[in-house]
Amino acid sequence: MSWRWPVTLTATLPDGRELRLRPLERSDRAAWEALRSRNAAWLEPWESRAPGERPTPLPFGKLRRGYDRGARLGAVLPFVIDVDGRLVGVMHLFDVLWGARRTASAGYWLDEQATGHGYATWALALLVDHALLEAGLHRVEIGIRPENTASLAVVARLGVPEEGVGRGLMHVQGAWRDHRCFAVVAEDLAPGGCAAGGFVERLRRRHTT
Repeated sequence: MSWRWPVTLTATLPDGRELRLRPLERSDRAAWEALRSRNAAWLEPWESRAPGERPTPLPFGKLRRGYDRGARLGAVLPFVIDVDGRLVGVMHLFDVLWGARRTASAGYWLDEQATGHGYATWALALLVDHALLEAGLHRVEIGIRPENTASLAVVARLGVPEEGVGRGLMHVQGAWRDHRCFAVVAEDLAPGGCAAGGFVERLRRRHTT
């Protein structure tokens, strides 16, 4: 296992801006609370909760410490998406399993005001490449509700293989929702795979040809 934390991942976007996946920091409190507040209605239809659980956000300090502790234990990679120093969303690797599985799931969301610029696409590419090429995982799964056309467009742009439908995969908006299931394995990033060299390299080639 080559897992490490804290870690920051970077990519230069086609327009020259720098996108970073980085840990949530103490100095992010005001920006984080503003981001969550203005996107509450935008995110509500897609956020999962345990049955009967009320939407009670954790205080910022407790949330940040919990993320950091989980990341150091190898259970989660809780990144925020930062573009030229501005928080624009979240890209998480969660439900990490080691042993014979070495698998995890990816989840993400963007500030409504930051959509349409390819941020989620590049951020997911960075996360998957890191997980499979550096962090020691073998498989990354992405479950997306069929109604979530914006998120489906992200995996489509990357060319992530689809594996089928997970019935009742996650509890969202008071019910168990089906999700379309996509997955990447380490062999996909190897020579001859669907994204040889990694998804970031694949995006760069696309934007330079």
